[in-house]
Amino acid sequence: MNNNNFIEINTERLSLRKLNSADWEMIAYLRTDKEVNKFVKRPDAGSKEKALAFISKIEGGIKKGDMYYWSISENNNPGMIGSICLWNFPEGRKTAEIGYDLSPEFQGQGIMNEALKSILEFGFYNLNLESIEAYTHRDNESSKRLLERNGFKRITGKKDENNQDNIIYEIREQQFHVTEKVKDA
Repeated sequence: MNNNNFIEINTERLSLRKLNSADWEMIAYLRTDKEVNKFVKRPDAGSKEKALAFISKIEGGIKKGDMYYWSISENNNPGMIGSICLWNFPEGRKTAEIGYDLSPEFQGQGIMNEALKSILEFGFYNLNLESIEAYTHRDNESSKRLLERNGFKRITGKKDENNQDNIIYEIREQQFHVTEKVKDA
């Protein structure tokens, strides 16, 4: 994967686009808000400088082929409301980890469900992944419901070495079915 392979994705209500420096305020918010980070252990990016450094790190990861990272916005408003990514590709690139966050103002509206479905489709049908894993806090009921609603199954016996409070879910390509591949925006 190189930078030219980045695909923007449009769904019925959403635009999943490349992150850019204009998104720094939402990155700062998403990485410091107590509600968004209630179940997440990650470095904050609460200042403009830290948020821009995070965006630069993401851009570098995309260019190197280490990740795909989309800014989520509504089709009628280009402002960032959340993010979703595929990353942590092991050698062979048959699996990936998915991560996501969403401003609380937009939660409970099916937005992340819509974004997740499109990224699963992209991962399985465009990247030819065999499985996608999700790490979520054991008490994050909303995230667990989202994953289970989309066909993820909990992996018992596998631990997140970086966060013992996390549980791990997985979906395999054969468990996910849609009618057509994601197309370029």
